[in-house]
Amino acid sequence: MTDGPTYGFDTLQIHAGARPDPATGARQVPIYQTTAYVFRDADHAAALFNLQEVGYIYSRLTNPTVAALQERIATLEGGVGGVCCSSGHAAQIMALFPLMQPGRNIVASSRLYGGTVTQFSQTIKRFGWSATFVDFDDHAAVKAAIDDDTRAVFCEAIANPGGHITDLDAISSISDEAGIPLIVDNTSATPYLCRPIEHGATLVVHSTTKYLTGNGTVTGGCVVDSGKFDWAANDKFPSLSEPEPAYHGMKFAETFGPLAFTFHGIAIGLRDLGMTMNPQAAHYTLMGIETLSLRMERHVENATKIAKWLEDDPRTDYVTYAGLDSSPYSKLIPKICPKGAGALFTVAVKGGYDACLKLVDNLEIFSHVANLGDARSLIIHSASTTHRQLTAEQQEAAGAGPGIVRLSIGIEDADDLIADLDQALAKATA
Repeated sequence: MTDGPTYGFDTLQIHAGARPDPATGARQVPIYQTTAYVFRDADHAAALFNLQEVGYIYSRLTNPTVAALQERIATLEGGVGGVCCSSGHAAQIMALFPLMQPGRNIVASSRLYGGTVTQFSQTIKRFGWSATFVDFDDHAAVKAAIDDDTRAVFCEAIANPGGHITDLDAISSISDEAGIPLIVDNTSATPYLCRPIEHGATLVVHSTTKYLTGNGTVTGGCVVDSGKFDWAANDKFPSLSEPEPAYHGMKFAETFGPLAFTFHGIAIGLRDLGMTMNPQAAHYTLMGIETLSLRMERHVENATKIAKWLEDDPRTDYVTYAGLDSSPYSKLIPKICPKGAGALFTVAVKGGYDACLKLVDNLEIFSHVANLGDARSLIIHSASTTHRQLTAEQQEAAGAGPGIVRLSIGIEDADDLIADLDQALAKATA
């Protein structure tokens, strides 16, 4: 879309990044199923490889279908650019890659998806990186955890699995004071419910597999750059501020300004890590985003109704949905997620571990899968699956204890979902 009027979210989710195909006039973004692109001449090829001209070289780096998706997500998030990749986990590594060096660390929320906790506590050690996990409700503890080697602060806007809301304004103030970027995983909220950049986030990451695609068909990830961080303000980020040997000493921050991180993500990150999104996956996600606002409204409506019903049910101990008046996070909803608290939360079932397993096994509409953000309602017992690799203490800190199930509420008829939960709870707690 061209510069001009400021369009609303519903318009941008359909049109951002999507232009009629110049060759055919096709209105939907075509799937450019190609590995390589013909150069106009030798000078054109050299200019592309020198980053002197923007264009297409090889689909590990850039692809027109993926580029349309990058522009759409970045626009919806209010960023200057985006880099799509093969999964949400890939997006997290892509976000950290330009920032980190051996011996450096990140300060991360203790309330994260179990796979992220494992990635940060175990896998990144192989790069010589480390993570300190802190309760992000304790702002003093977050501040105290940052040291001279910290290069990023990481959290989720709406935490998986419990649906807890992070006070992004408070956390970004801490990261700003330390002169380091705040990275926010916005998967569970999507830019329709929360725009982390407006609350001080430097980078936003997504598992596009979830709500953005919305139909459980393809995996993908995206890193969105706010363009607001000065990478050359100190010597903490040499990959962006210092000469890059692979490009004849070019300095990304100096050459590309607000787009430095985005260009580095493509020219270095995708080039060398190769965690590329394929064009067909990008196409599915582009189509999914066209209905994002409509789906999220129904997700929130259903989640609110079902969470209230579960909270009042004597067979449950508590419900963690932030949209409930009883939630300690309800006060943050108007500020952080003014359109709703999402559709992800946990339920503590009376009877503990065994009752949770029986509940999962007896549901008919809810699907027992390791996913969230689908149009279908989903359930999982996190302690025995997604958070299984964690210690008991880590499970409790993440809100995934043995007597808890996670619900991802879909867009079906809410009364049907309540009836399904009712009959399964009867069997689970008999």
